[in-house]
Amino acid sequence: MTAPKLFPLAVGLFAAGVLAIIAVFVLFATGHGDLPVWLNVAATYLPAIGLALGIIAVIRKARRQKS
Repeated sequence: MTAPKLFPLAVGLFAAGVLAIIAVFVLFATGHGDLPVWLNVAATYLPAIGLALGIIAVIRKARRQKS
């Protein structure tokens, strides 16, 4: 059983999004209020995109094994 090719991309995007969320919390805790737009976008969308791609990859793998 090999991992789907899409799965490593999904894990990478999710991990990058979680790191962006941690960076936002750390920056707010240290007093920075005006964060860059790219950081806010990364913290907002990357975890969701990574999770969605991971679900798609697992469903595709399950369908491939079933048929």
